[in-house]
Amino acid sequence: MQAVREGNAAAYGQLYERHVAAARALARQLVTNTEAEDVVAEAFTKILDLVGRGGGPESAFRTYLLTVVRRTVHDRSMIEGRLSTEEVEEYDPGLPFVDPALVGLEKSPIAKAYLSLPERWRAVLWHIEVERSKQAEVAPLLGLSANGVAALAYRAREGLRQAYLQLHMGTQPQHECRPVLGKMSAYVRGGLTRRDAKAVDDHVSGCEECHGVLLELADVNRGLRVIVGPLIGGPLFGGYAAAITKSAVIGGVSGLLRALVWLRRVPRHQQAAVAGGMAVVVAAAIGLLLVSEARPIDKRTPAPIPQPPPSVLRALPEPSEVPARVPPPVRAEQPPGKARLRATIDPLGALVRAQPGIVGIRLRNYGDASSAALSAIVDLPRGVTLIPAARRHQAAALVGPAGTVDGWACRPAAGGARCAREALAAGQGTAVFLRVLVAEKAPEGAGPAVRVEAGSLRVTARAEEGVRTSGAPARFATDGKVTVRAIGNSLLSCPEEQSGCVPARRREGDQRDNDLWQMTPLDRDDVADTAVSSSAELSLPKGGRVVWAGLYWSASGERAGPIKLRPPGRRTYVPVRPAHVAVRELPAGPVYQAFADVSELVAGVRRNGTWWAADAPMEEGVARHAGWSLVLIVTDPSAAYSQAVVLDAATVIGGRSRRVHIPLGGLTPAAPPARLELVTWEGDADLTGDKVSLGSGALSPEGGGRDPANVFDGSSSGAAEMTFGVDVDTVGAELGVDPGLTIATDKDVVLFGVAALSVRARQ
Repeated sequence: MQAVREGNAAAYGQLYERHVAAARALARQLVTNTEAEDVVAEAFTKILDLVGRGGGPESAFRTYLLTVVRRTVHDRSMIEGRLSTEEVEEYDPGLPFVDPALVGLEKSPIAKAYLSLPERWRAVLWHIEVERSKQAEVAPLLGLSANGVAALAYRAREGLRQAYLQLHMGTQPQHECRPVLGKMSAYVRGGLTRRDAKAVDDHVSGCEECHGVLLELADVNRGLRVIVGPLIGGPLFGGYAAAITKSAVIGGVSGLLRALVWLRRVPRHQQAAVAGGMAVVVAAAIGLLLVSEARPIDKRTPAPIPQPPPSVLRALPEPSEVPARVPPPVRAEQPPGKARLRATIDPLGALVRAQPGIVGIRLRNYGDASSAALSAIVDLPRGVTLIPAARRHQAAALVGPAGTVDGWACRPAAGGARCAREALAAGQGTAVFLRVLVAEKAPEGAGPAVRVEAGSLRVTARAEEGVRTSGAPARFATDGKVTVRAIGNSLLSCPEEQSGCVPARRREGDQRDNDLWQMTPLDRDDVADTAVSSSAELSLPKGGRVVWAGLYWSASGERAGPIKLRPPGRRTYVPVRPAHVAVRELPAGPVYQAFADVSELVAGVRRNGTWWAADAPMEEGVARHAGWSLVLIVTDPSAAYSQAVVLDAATVIGGRSRRVHIPLGGLTPAAPPARLELVTWEGDADLTGDKVSLGSGALSPEGGGRDPANVFDGSSSGAAEMTFGVDVDTVGAELGVDPGLTIATDKDVVLFGVAALSVRARQ
């Protein structure tokens, strides 16, 4: 950038070469391909003009350019025609352009910490942490060696942590917390002595506030991609991030010639107005010397637009003396359109050894013509095999809008699967989800890949993640106008006749834990032949219908068996047998979680109301729990196009494993908020320190005490009373392009059972 300011003619051409692919990748997420080229050219013109007069970025050219691209698209959508040269003069973005859909991101602690850093630190963090570029790729962008980039990134990460801690220190923490907060940055990077590290451990184990800060600080790098990525790149940052990894950097000569072709496409009467800015871009090797003599930015009196050299102007058609109206486009003269396909493939959640899972393939035609018939060849990792769908709801959803097959037909093939579908119309997308089985000894390594053919078109994609030894595999997934819901209740409670039980059921007093009571069965229904029963209210979105429903139940003990379920408006129960059972060990003994697919039963009800569950196998006594939850994916006609997934975790959190991170792979969120339903067993209301995060800080549940430091407090959606040992919680959260669910406990030990997530996605 300094060379550009000093009039180095070749420097701006190099900047154009290095960054035009990124600008084009973002522009194509926001406008059509044809208009994207105009937006990119206009953005470079604005920056060149500003730099020539002393404005513009110092070193973080990429983030500055992306902000200008988004502002340019926004301005084009607000006014008719092109921006005037006077508007170009006033154009100098000093702060990130916050999309209305993302208002509030700039106020998050991680965003404030990032924006407070020196520009060079922000630049290296953007390239390394947000765009995930390699050090060798970033080196020429910053004028450093690869080792120099690594050293700069190390200092920048440390600076980010320190800035984050300074923001927290500004909230005036307690006196005894200050020394610990000062050591947390070194603690996270492993730079403390054993003695100091133990002091931090001892303090945070008894301090909820510092434990929360440590949880967030450990996720600060992820927060960059979750918060800062959409802050700079906008709601469609996910598409940009995917596109930038596939974009090749255009050579200097070909890049400039392409820009010159754009200029010659501009209508004759507009070329005079554009030439002063755009011709400077395409002829930077000559015209930059003129720009370098322009005076600094003066907001009151616009500086003159520097003119290109005569050699460039002679190559352009002579403009009309009097501008004329642009005639309407003549369709007959437009070249025939072409289909352009973009494919992605990812495991939903994670592919975990010895577990079933789901691989999602999404395809979009972003061209201006229909494609030919589609053929997709899926290559699965070694040890991963396709499970053919038996009947509806018993495998992954082969869906379009909400649970239909969307024209896809898949069958097992050597090394994976082969799928086929009819042509995909211009501007349309499609998705297919394949249920797979991961072998117990499947090797870790490369992720699944897909090769899509449509006539002469060929596109490929490969997932970043393959088989893992841990994580949460997907139970069900779908795309469309969908959302998630979950309800539930406990089947055990305190003895009503004992003193203190009635207030405890109302969530009052200090005896709200099942550890303090001889837990006895609830039996609230009006059916004589049930021994244990409880209910929960279910309300679906207006006009919504059930796409998928799963019944989960859990209790103390190793013996899992059938449960009974009664839909609204019916007098008899339906027996439900478990299709899958997981047994885990908690401090009080073994517990189980059972699952059954009840989609057909629930979808056939078609009404809101009270659901009852009864007679699950359980053990009574002190520190015992038993309960159930109905988890659903449903359509919502008023919702935006979304992605929904249900993950089976059955993971013990607490004790030695106080913090668990669960990847939420296979999602491409476009904008917040996301809706997250959590089912957890054996949580205690009076043992605080349970926290849930999606990378942007601790989340508050919508029910119960609504305490972000005590999420698992014996509260369940659909139930009014205390649900001892059972939590069915709803949280709303900002979800970034690299989402992950982090759950931490301080004092409690819980069985985290299920996560159901829906998030707005690119349509």
